[in-house]
Amino acid sequence: MTTLSPENSLSARRSATFILEKRNPPIDKTEWDSFFDENGHLAKTRDFICVNILERGLHPFVRTEAWKFLTGYYSWQSSRDERLMVDANRRRNYKVLCQMYEKIRPLLENLHGNFTETRNNIAYDIQKLYDKDPLGNVLVDKKKLEKTLLLSYVCNTKAEYQRGFHEMVMLFQLMVEHDHETFWLFQFFLQKTEHSCVINIGVGKNLDMLNSLIALLDPEFAEHLKGKGSGAVQSLFPWFCLCFQRAFKSFDDVWRLWEVLLTGKPCRNFQVLVAYSMLQMVREQALLESMSGDAILLACNNLIDLDADELISAACLVYAELMQKEIPGPLKDFFL
Repeated sequence: MTTLSPENSLSARRSATFILEKRNPPIDKTEWDSFFDENGHLAKTRDFICVNILERGLHPFVRTEAWKFLTGYYSWQSSRDERLMVDANRRRNYKVLCQMYEKIRPLLENLHGNFTETRNNIAYDIQKLYDKDPLGNVLVDKKKLEKTLLLSYVCNTKAEYQRGFHEMVMLFQLMVEHDHETFWLFQFFLQKTEHSCVINIGVGKNLDMLNSLIALLDPEFAEHLKGKGSGAVQSLFPWFCLCFQRAFKSFDDVWRLWEVLLTGKPCRNFQVLVAYSMLQMVREQALLESMSGDAILLACNNLIDLDADELISAACLVYAELMQKEIPGPLKDFFL
């Protein structure tokens, strides 16, 4: 067992303070531009920017550029000219990948049953996707969405297509202007969040750590889950596979949480603290009604229209509480 230093505890308390105060306005274009010098190099530290994103969020006019830094599309050390070169290279490489895909597609269709099955799954998911706003305006191009998903599947050996990826890519398509930006941001996002949304890499680890976190911070609830609620936590894998996107009331709320996860603040694998905070929303009802695992899962699935700022704040308070505990080695390694 390891006790964290006073410095870490102070940092944890600072990460939770913004729940107690009115949140400052999101970082707008004028402030974002002030973070860079005349050559486009960062004039502020990466840590400074990430902490501000955690505490305040990003204005929509800033989000596209900021996410290119957060995902690794751009280097934090790059100049403006270097970023122009990166954009040109990303565009060119995307074109090459598209040409390669068109050449090998007949081979894939004839020889690889998995490709045909995946293509059919993607087509089915996209067909069901509601792609219009409340006024009936079309939000996304479904053909482009399908192309991005198929290209991603062919190029990515680790993150095979899984149900829900079509909704993720839609959010990236809404955020950026060009097809190559949608494709690369999605690839980098998968890499950055591989322990949360890629089921064959890290979802199981997240669920194990969530169980350990409950046992450490809420032994009474852990005991209930071990009995009548057995299996409830393991059934929450869609939260991690989809990065919680179905729990929020708006796209802005999804983007708000995702950009916090990309900052790595206030800690690594913050998504598990978010899941813990969501599970706490049904805790009292689960204990009071002695709910079974299936009933707990149903209650969790009914957690919708959440406010991202409130959830982030709650998870930051969980982090502050965690920092006051003696943390077992595996949990410490996972979060710090």
